[in-house]
Amino acid sequence: MSDGSTTLRGTPNPEAPNPQLPIVQRLRIRYAKRGRLRFTSHRDFGRAFERAVRRAQVPIAFSSGYTPHPKISYAGAAPTGAASEAEFLEIGLTQPRDPESVRVALDDALPPGIDVLEVVPAREGGGSLADRLEASEWVIELRGTAPERVQEAADAFLAAEQVDVERMTKRGLRTFDARAAVQSLSVGSSDTSGVAYAILTVVVRHQNPSVRPDDVLTGLRNRGGLELEQTPLATRSAQGPLDVEDGTVGDPLALDRDAS
Repeated sequence: MSDGSTTLRGTPNPEAPNPQLPIVQRLRIRYAKRGRLRFTSHRDFGRAFERAVRRAQVPIAFSSGYTPHPKISYAGAAPTGAASEAEFLEIGLTQPRDPESVRVALDDALPPGIDVLEVVPAREGGGSLADRLEASEWVIELRGTAPERVQEAADAFLAAEQVDVERMTKRGLRTFDARAAVQSLSVGSSDTSGVAYAILTVVVRHQNPSVRPDDVLTGLRNRGGLELEQTPLATRSAQGPLDVEDGTVGDPLALDRDAS
């Protein structure tokens, strides 16, 4: 549905207040949140990215109307406090640009820790980026917790048909099933100074409400009695289409990359 500022085809409506230039190129961007920048909220990142667009002199398109907004579409943002190697957004440009040049310019304009990894042109007729983000793979470091103890809790979690957890949301305290969203869960190990600790790898299907890494850990505590010695570190390693047969998460930019 049009809001009056654009036509149904997405081009600016010249009869709307403050008409803008049309979009001639759409670019899809994968970026990472690393180190201390994982504590950046989605709103803070949005402000930082808009500043970076201006500093990089990217010819961003704007919406028409009395309060024009840059044509930036965010999809599947990680929760505050989680690191990620697979964050995505899409921008619309009023002039075509070389994707690699845009990547370098934006990466230079953003603070270290928010790193632009890839920029590809959106494939025409390839569907929306958000529709391709069906699942996420998370790697969770559980320092101070023995792998054997985590495996016991994981076995209990996976054996359950339903694992209810509670989380405070914008609509108040909600209870939902964390088990239904978990496609796969495995326990590995690493060590620091000769002391082994658990590495949890979990593939979670996107649903509403979303199941986050901390919800899975709550489920492991509720169902398997898992108690953590230290604050866990969760990193999203992949986000994209879900292969339900083998439980892996694919590359959401593959179709765009193949067409370019």
